[in-house]
Amino acid sequence: MKRATLRQFKIFEAVARHCSFSRAAEELHLTQPAVSMQVQALEDLAGLPLTEQAGKKVRLTAAGEELARQARRVAEQLREAGEALAALKGVEAGRLKIGVVSTAKYFAPSLLAEFRRRHPGVELQLTVNNRGTIVRNLADNDIDLAIMGTPPNEFETVAKIFAEHPLVFIAAPDHPLAGKRNIDPKRLAEDTLLFREPGSGTRSALERFLDEHQVPAGARMELGSNETIKQAVMAGLGLSFISEHTIGLERSVGRLAVLNISDTPVKRQWRLVYRTDKRLMPAATAFVQFMDSEGSRLIETQVGRQSPDTAARAPKAARSGGKKPG
Repeated sequence: MKRATLRQFKIFEAVARHCSFSRAAEELHLTQPAVSMQVQALEDLAGLPLTEQAGKKVRLTAAGEELARQARRVAEQLREAGEALAALKGVEAGRLKIGVVSTAKYFAPSLLAEFRRRHPGVELQLTVNNRGTIVRNLADNDIDLAIMGTPPNEFETVAKIFAEHPLVFIAAPDHPLAGKRNIDPKRLAEDTLLFREPGSGTRSALERFLDEHQVPAGARMELGSNETIKQAVMAGLGLSFISEHTIGLERSVGRLAVLNISDTPVKRQWRLVYRTDKRLMPAATAFVQFMDSEGSRLIETQVGRQSPDTAARAPKAARSGGKKPG
């Protein structure tokens, strides 16, 4: 592969990302035959097939997957080199790639909008996905920073807490438990509990809570997103455990009720996470500093302050849940 060119790597990375020669050609403003020719040249240098046709889509071989990973690394190193040179010139510019777990999508756009207002020269790229995908994005260096609760343990990271993250039990407003005080957690076993998918940070926190309070196993249902869970709870399918930051609108219009379960809300933390070996460029460093100083205040502004009944229970919740990792 010594004779491979940066142009060939760039073309192949686009083909791998789109799983299509034609879409890669459109992105790069090339003809499809030109793209095919460059990929063929890379295959000749590699001595292995890199792609195979699967209907109208292009599928990568094992060799193609590996070369695509290396091509992304080359592109990332070139980007970092450009930003490092820009920093030496005193220029605040460059691209910042941020990954956000799905629960944080309710406040992340407002944070990025404020950061962009203060740093208009920075190009922002936002990815929203489930926790497992965001962790993989971090591992593959596809994103610079991640906003999440629990940092990954598969590799070493820096995880900076920037805000509190309360988790609460919710029900339909006409549920028999709505409005009651100091509800015994064991009462949860009498209702259907709606869980997020395996790997979700919210699900892990719920499972810890049920285990710590020795709540017997009851009827359960698994749903794949916060929006689906909220709709299911409003329809009366059961109770659920969810980030308080995701239900501001539904609470304000009386579509959801927060249950006064003892030892809740469970207090976790929001963290800004990046790989320990990640060399932060000026834009990323500026965002880390921005989140440290402004993140908590902006989230509070975006999602609204805690309701009086939640605030009254906050000290007890902090004592019971504050020692748990985020």
